[in-house]
Amino acid sequence: FSMAVAVAEAQVQQELWLETTERTGINISCSHPKIQTNDWIQWYRQLPGREPEFLVSAHKGSKELSDIAGQLSVSADRRSSAL
Repeated sequence: FSMAVAVAEAQVQQELWLETTERTGINISCSHPKIQTNDWIQWYRQLPGREPEFLVSAHKGSKELSDIAGQLSVSADRRSSAL
């Protein structure tokens, strides 16, 4: 599956693609160096042939995602996040 992230209209940097096997953990990181104070970080998932699906949004800290057995972590300066 693939993941995408958007932060308002800020510039984001993320791996173009990642690959893993079923039942194997993966860490997907994203850099958003120009994030503004009021911007929320939003992560989406898009499975092949499907529409993007919203997963989680956060402003800071960490958030557990029980639906996908994962966790979103936002760096202290909010300039990067990882799922």
